[in-house]
Amino acid sequence: MLLEELEIISKIQKNLKDSYQNVGDSMISGGVDNMDKYKYLLGQAHAYYKISQDISNLLKKKEPTNEVTTNPTNVVKFDATKD
Repeated sequence: MLLEELEIISKIQKNLKDSYQNVGDSMISGGVDNMDKYKYLLGQAHAYYKISQDISNLLKKKEPTNEVTTNPTNVVKFDATKD
């Protein structure tokens, strides 16, 4: 990725984190006066968190592992003959 793209992504993640924190602060400080507003803010918090997690997951490098189990114990071999 280009440095500019990473800067933009970093700013988006910071914005999401700040928005998530603001929602939490509002809920804790008594900014909720009815259940509908509570559910709305809770939905916002979940959305901010989910988007942030999705961005983080997309940025993780995914390399295929070449690990081969040498002695699998949970595999049934149908072609094996019994002595």
